[in-house]
Amino acid sequence: METIIPITGAVTYKITIDPTVWIFDDRRLDLKTYFTQKVEEDSEDMKYLLSMGKHWSREIMEGATFPPTLKTERKFDRQGMKTGTFGMEIKYFLKNAEIHEDATRVVFECEGGTEHAFSIEDATRLIFKFSEDGKPILEDGPVHLLLPDGSNVDNPIKNIRAIRVE
Repeated sequence: METIIPITGAVTYKITIDPTVWIFDDRRLDLKTYFTQKVEEDSEDMKYLLSMGKHWSREIMEGATFPPTLKTERKFDRQGMKTGTFGMEIKYFLKNAEIHEDATRVVFECEGGTEHAFSIEDATRLIFKFSEDGKPILEDGPVHLLLPDGSNVDNPIKNIRAIRVE
């Protein structure tokens, strides 16, 4: 089974994505709680401004700090990574591919010639499920496609082989 998914079509950059490395990505979503808990959406700009404001205030009060060392680095929840079910929003990859302005839809090509098309706006809210109970999705994978409301969590779109922007 191929684990690399290409993004092609009406994009500036034809990129490939590899779901096997997302387990270490800070943007991953915990799908065991994602659809059941209320999520507050903050814009990326607001997150940046708040974090920079905190950093600036800390430097004024405490002085400059040195880069992190092994003792001060953020720790990963290793047990959670071994048992968790995780997903990743597709918007990050579509943004990096830079969709052309005249494009209208994103098509997910599946094994056997099946295709699932979504408007660009809808596609940016979709979620790739890449891990279940701490294991990569090997059967019907490498990812399963979930709707943003979780309505297809028990019956996701499977066997995705490529993403084409039209």
